[in-house]
Amino acid sequence: MSPFSLPDAFYHQQDEGRFLPTEATIGPWSSLTQHGGPPIALISRALRSYPAPPELEIARITAEILGPIPVEPCEITVRTLRPGKRIELLQAEMRCNDRTVLLAHAWLLERQANCLEPVPDPFTPPDLPEEQPQRYFSGMGPFPYAQAIEWRFTEGCFSRQGPATVWARPRIPLVKDATPHSLDALLLMLDSANGISAELDINSWSFVPVDLTLNMHRLPEGPWVGMDARTQIDSGGVGAVTTSVFDTQGALGRSLHTLFVRPLR
Repeated sequence: MSPFSLPDAFYHQQDEGRFLPTEATIGPWSSLTQHGGPPIALISRALRSYPAPPELEIARITAEILGPIPVEPCEITVRTLRPGKRIELLQAEMRCNDRTVLLAHAWLLERQANCLEPVPDPFTPPDLPEEQPQRYFSGMGPFPYAQAIEWRFTEGCFSRQGPATVWARPRIPLVKDATPHSLDALLLMLDSANGISAELDINSWSFVPVDLTLNMHRLPEGPWVGMDARTQIDSGGVGAVTTSVFDTQGALGRSLHTLFVRPLR
């Protein structure tokens, strides 16, 4: 699949809370399942769009990936777990084929302009590099999700093991005819943190993220967003990916994946 044959969006909205994934959601392992990035971005969009006091902003999102997410119509519902004027907790559920495939929680916190002197994040993002040739995992070739995003690495790459730093922006919107949001772009990219910073051969090992947590001290400003990812794995087959996230204005938070690591059979 070439960039010139990409669909017009990752999803088409069919009805209130109901979405049809396009080919752009497909990950590297199977043409029948979605990469984690698009559904996590879609469920966070539902959390971001849910009615809440205007002073509240998402400060943390945690997504629990309950299993493979099929390239099938999905439904998303959102409810308030902890209402409040200054602090609120929301929960969202994604269902495909009458099965819950993704759960997410978001803490919304009141943002008050200039209420104190900021404590700066020590991470310094790299400069955005010039356009690069798009290369993917060795032995796999291009796959739709990866081709739906433009990647510009400043450290590492898809085909080399070890830490990596990359800027990215979507080539197509998350939802057709919907206004793009920089948080969508960030979460579309972020579930690739374990892939770009892999410490094991992707053709020999499975290192499946069972979750994603994103903490932000401010919302991103696009269109370009970036991540600096590092993977650690214990001999027992459990790992973690720690990631600094940033945009052209500077550092904006951290994310964490929990990995289940096993050899491919």
